[in-house]
Amino acid sequence: MDPQDFVRLSVGSLGLRIPVAASKAVQARVHSSSPCLCEIRLRGFPVQRASVPLISTPEGSLDSHSIATSIYLEKSDVKALLVPRCFLAPRAYLEISVFTERQGGSHYGVISRKQQIGKFKLQVIPEWGEGKSVLLHNGWIGIGKNQKEGGKPGPELHLRVKLDPDPRYVFQFEDETASSPQIVQLQGTIKQPIFSCKFSRDRRASQMDPTNIGQETESRDRKGWRVIVHDLCGSAVAAAFMVTPFVPSTGCDHVARSNPGAFLILRPDSCGPESWQPWGRLQAWRECGSRDSVCCRLNLLSEGQEAGLLLAEVLISADKGGEFFIDMDPAGTPVPSPQSSGDFTSVGPVVGGFVMNCKVEGEGEGKRSKPVVQLAVRHVTCVEDAAIFMALAAAVDLSMEACRPFRRKAKRGTSIFSRDCGR
Repeated sequence: MDPQDFVRLSVGSLGLRIPVAASKAVQARVHSSSPCLCEIRLRGFPVQRASVPLISTPEGSLDSHSIATSIYLEKSDVKALLVPRCFLAPRAYLEISVFTERQGGSHYGVISRKQQIGKFKLQVIPEWGEGKSVLLHNGWIGIGKNQKEGGKPGPELHLRVKLDPDPRYVFQFEDETASSPQIVQLQGTIKQPIFSCKFSRDRRASQMDPTNIGQETESRDRKGWRVIVHDLCGSAVAAAFMVTPFVPSTGCDHVARSNPGAFLILRPDSCGPESWQPWGRLQAWRECGSRDSVCCRLNLLSEGQEAGLLLAEVLISADKGGEFFIDMDPAGTPVPSPQSSGDFTSVGPVVGGFVMNCKVEGEGEGKRSKPVVQLAVRHVTCVEDAAIFMALAAAVDLSMEACRPFRRKAKRGTSIFSRDCGR
């Protein structure tokens, strides 16, 4: 399997200090406020926020390995950032704005007021696209506007900005999960078959059409769904079994947080050809509100653990779909490989960080979900490792279907959402 090139831009080891010789106005503004925050911006990417600890003494220590946030870029992202813009900033920069945030009162309640302390800017250069580890900045730098303070020294920010190669395998389901599709690996315009998956369900549990599993109007539960992932030789290498039915809560018409449905993610057990070993549990439910979402929570399971280790809890738009992901930042906790059953591993220069993501469609009319999965190369030691994440992606996709409201019109692709019930 050939990976695609990605790079990880990490920002960490944050700290703020105010020199003793700084103006009293600057010292008062920082020391009298709540902890300082920063906003991390890069053109074309969502704004990230992180706290910035105040270093009050010269010998104050900083965690040189802490990660505040990471931004992942494909080659095309770097290429777009290097293209000059005529009417916007001609060059792209990584911008980190540090500010204090105070709570103030008003006639309408409590509001937050931001006051900028300073800004750090780092220009995007062609070196970002070379796929090499590069330390872009590490240390203290002044960020204040000293000319307004009578030339006195201003606030100083400590940060570590680093680029690391973070290659990924990219896979796509060629059809909806319930249609038992083939799974291909994407490498540019080339599609290479890697897996196939077989969807089935207990017909005694429901009489739903497996190619249209979300449109059932009669059944008040959804259970018995399963997906088995096979390699090109036809061997079963991973599976996802629905172990807790998706049922509407009392007085409600959707799967609620109080009673989530669940899939068990399984890998083959060496004890026998039909034997499975649990790897993870994916729970899902519907969060109703102004914008309905499906919440997916993944716990890693290992021998002797019933609750497991929480790896991810992600909200996905019920209507538009979105991305389920596992990312160990900012904690930097290593992730066990699928075959290790709880033995934690971390390979290569990047500790923690991105593990996988899975993009799925929502329930909007006419949408057909063909999940796309990105998987960090360092978490794949064999084809069977990748298969576990394909089973997880299938479970996420099926959970989006299983969490649809149970009251809906008979017409295909339309639904009536029940919003008058609690969770």
